[in-house]
Amino acid sequence: MDTVDLARLQFALTAGAHFSFVALTLGLATLVAVIQTRATIGRSAVHMRMTRFWGQLYVINYAMGIITGLVMEFQLGLSWSGLTDFAGNAFGAALALETVIAFFIESTFLGLWIFGWGRINRWAHLALIWVVVLTAYASAFWVLIANGFMQNPVGYRRDGDVLHVTDFGAMVTNPAATVAFGHVLGASFLVGAFVMAGVSAYHLARRTAERELFRKSLRLGIGVSLPASILTAAFGGIGFGMIQPNKAAAFNADPVRIAQVQAEMTALHGPGDYVPPVGWVAGGGITMLTAFGLIFYLSMGSVPLMLFKRVVYGFRLWHWTLVAAIPLPFVAVIGGWIFREVGRQPWTVYGLLTTADAMSPMTEGQARFSLIAFTAVFAVLVVINYWLLARAARRGPGEVSLGGAPRPTAPERPDPALTF
Repeated sequence: MDTVDLARLQFALTAGAHFSFVALTLGLATLVAVIQTRATIGRSAVHMRMTRFWGQLYVINYAMGIITGLVMEFQLGLSWSGLTDFAGNAFGAALALETVIAFFIESTFLGLWIFGWGRINRWAHLALIWVVVLTAYASAFWVLIANGFMQNPVGYRRDGDVLHVTDFGAMVTNPAATVAFGHVLGASFLVGAFVMAGVSAYHLARRTAERELFRKSLRLGIGVSLPASILTAAFGGIGFGMIQPNKAAAFNADPVRIAQVQAEMTALHGPGDYVPPVGWVAGGGITMLTAFGLIFYLSMGSVPLMLFKRVVYGFRLWHWTLVAAIPLPFVAVIGGWIFREVGRQPWTVYGLLTTADAMSPMTEGQARFSLIAFTAVFAVLVVINYWLLARAARRGPGEVSLGGAPRPTAPERPDPALTF
């Protein structure tokens, strides 16, 4: 592998891992807010316990997602200074807004939500989690605005080797970003829904004493999964109709169309290889579609089953099927991400900046060391996150610390020397 391939592999591994954290964060945050809304309006004790249990899983994943996001950001300056020099003026504002929203507004309100249990008005506490959810959506939106610009550059002018924004509204309304935002939200709801349904099914299969809590959680997860599947498919279909010609040719593995695209791009941009890796593009797309198909049919089959209490409590084969299906939306998300990003090659900013030109000046040894170091760090973070989530999920609501009542402090004993 040459230097460019090593840098691309590093970014693919780190960004893909971070994206899986983000998808679960967006999905779980929304479900937790819905559950707390029900608990607040109806003063339901079981829904409040559900909020605490699922909220703790959300907080664990959010914390690890922030850490992976910080590590990943180092790569822009380390490996891709050519990209920031060329297009930083164009998409830097979107990334700056994402940073302000995620690291300041969202994290601040999440901290207030975590430590505000029992200390602030219940309606104010409910408002906090919805602010967290909306800022999480806003954070994802601005990331996709930056990514959408690289997929389909709009609203800019080029001064030599530097891009400048001339129409910020065109960037914000870029179809490559807005359609992807709807698709990502739908996929995130699917991830959160399947995690909630799978964990609930695990406890029900083991005949938990918390039958009512996990019955309601399972029904919510299954109930959300079907409309989320439809939402994901709708935006995905729209987006598929707008993909770049070289990506479409690679996905279909059509040699005639590949040759046509190569000739057209060569005429526009000069000699070069303008066809993305066919195996990766086709493999990512097929993986995404296969996993999504399984998700959709499982959701459709589960909706009628969840309506019957006896089935929800006793159908163990269904329970273990849902447990086994927890990884499916993650597989679909990563497959879709590979299809979207690898299919843009050899461009970092489509039609304007190649991946080779976007790289920092690095030797092969430096790129290899960076790949090993970043991969090792992310592997540790992924394992820790999985272990923490699995342990918290397996222990159940009885071991939840989020929202617990503060421990009363022991009264101070009087000093004998001051006793008369």
